[in-house]
Order: sequence, then structure tokens, then C-alpha cells
Amino acid sequence: MVNENYINKSDLVELSMVNALVTLDENTNRVLNTVKSKYNLKDKGEAITFVVNHYIEEVNEPELRPEFIKELERIRKGKFYSYNSIEELKADIAKNAKVSVKRRS
Repeated sequence: MVNENYINKSDLVELSMVNALVTLDENTNRVLNTVKSKYNLKDKGEAITFVVNHYIEEVNEPELRPEFIKELERIRKGKFYSYNSIEELKADIAKNAKVSVKRRS
């Protein structure tokens, strides 16, 4: 279970508990009940805390996921070209553009 006493891992700011009366639509209520049941939480307050902590960890502070690291490695191993000047780069682009247009015909 996510530690509900802290807002995020880096700051480790301890929070005090706040009571709140909230109005939920049917779908949100259903999702909270599912989260509560799936993670054996005591009440909807714990489910809300769990969902918010999950949001903080996954969306607000994303870590490098393994699939992202693999993609970066694939890009790093890619084919790269070196140019001595902008003119040399422009000439290569123009040459490749002409080759590409001829292939389409």
C-alpha cells in the first residue's frame, strides 16, 4: 500500500488529515469502489488517497520506464551523419530529396 503520510518521495512532507464531504458521479464512485476492493482498503478516503498518490508517482513525477530506456538505447545506436558546415548538410538534404522524388515516380 502507498504510504499516505507523504505527498511525494523526494520532499517527504508529512501531511495532516483533512475531513471532506465530496460529491461523486456514478462512474467515479464505481472506480473508487473497485480500487477499494482490489487493494483491500478500509474506505473510500483511502481509495482517494491511493489514486492521488498513484497520480503523483506516475503522472506528476514520471520515472524512466524500461521501455523508454530501451527506446533511447535504440536511438543512440542509430545511424548518424557528421557535417562540416550547414552548406554540406543542405546539399545532402537536397540530394536525398531528389532521390526520394525519383523513387516515387
